[in-house]
Formats: sequence, structure tokens, C-alpha cells
Amino acid sequence: MTKYSSKLKAEVVSVYLNSNLNASEVASKYDLPGRQVRKWIQLYKLGGVETFNRKRHKRYFSSEFKLDVIDYYQTHDDSLAIVAMKYDILTAQISIWRKVFIRDGIMGLRSHPKGRPSKMKRKKKQVRQLEKQSELERLRAELVKKKQELYNTKLENDILKKSMTMFGPSKDVKKHK
Repeated sequence: MTKYSSKLKAEVVSVYLNSNLNASEVASKYDLPGRQVRKWIQLYKLGGVETFNRKRHKRYFSSEFKLDVIDYYQTHDDSLAIVAMKYDILTAQISIWRKVFIRDGIMGLRSHPKGRPSKMKRKKKQVRQLEKQSELERLRAELVKKKQELYNTKLENDILKKSMTMFGPSKDVKKHK
């Protein structure tokens, strides 16, 4: 539930607009924070009375929308609060999107699955595909291991041949005569 009703917000803004009182005087008249009243006035100027209505559903933003908001904020001299009011989102959300964009690029702005992965059993077809993939990975790893062993064996053989040419046969070999 919101702290202040949309009726109260509209009433406070109408008193501000129809009287000669400034925002601080209207705030003290209604016993509200001055910053809050100024925010409502700014919201009204940007979007009218509809901005005071509470959103009844969860909103999802596309990566293009997030990128547009970040681009607008970085290319214009408006503050975070003004950009947030223009796009009807929270200022903290713009900051978060901007940090993620700087760190991860456009991929960071894409939607990600929420929550823990499912613990439901997989279908047989999915299990077979995973087994084939794991078998393929196992065979690849085995092939890499065998190639490394072959390389090491060839290297040892080359070293022994080189030592034979340089130093001759070892002294431990006894000649039979």
C-alpha cells in the first residue's frame, strides 16, 4: 500500500497551483515533507494527474527501453529524478541499469530467469541429449589426454636419440666377447 493516497497528492498539487503558497508552505499546511510535495508537483507537470495513480501490476522493461533511458540520461543534462519522472520509473532503477550496462554491456540489460532452477525430473529425451553431450565431452577429454601422452612419449624418444648421438651408448652396457 502506498503511504499517501492519490487523492491527497492531487489535492496538495491543486492547492499549490491555485493559491499563492509556495511548496514549503503547502507542505507545512498538510504536515508533509517539502521534498515530497515538490516531487508531486514535478510529477504533475510532467504527466498530469494520472501519474499519481498506483500501478496495479508488475512492469517488465525490455532491454531496448532500458538502453533508451540510459542513453537519454547520459546525453541530456537532466538529473536522475527528472529522467525517472519522464519515464515513470524509480531513480534507483536507472542507477542500477547504468551500472550493469557499464559492467556487462547490453547483455546485462537483458531479462534473466528468476529464482532457483527447477528440481522437476527431466524428460527422457532431454536426459538422452545430456548423456550424448556428456559422452562427447568425455571422449574429447580422453582424446586430449592421449594426445598429450603421445607428445610426451615422442619428446622423450627425441631426447634419447639426441643423447645417443652426442654421448654415445651408456657405459653400463657390457660387450660380449
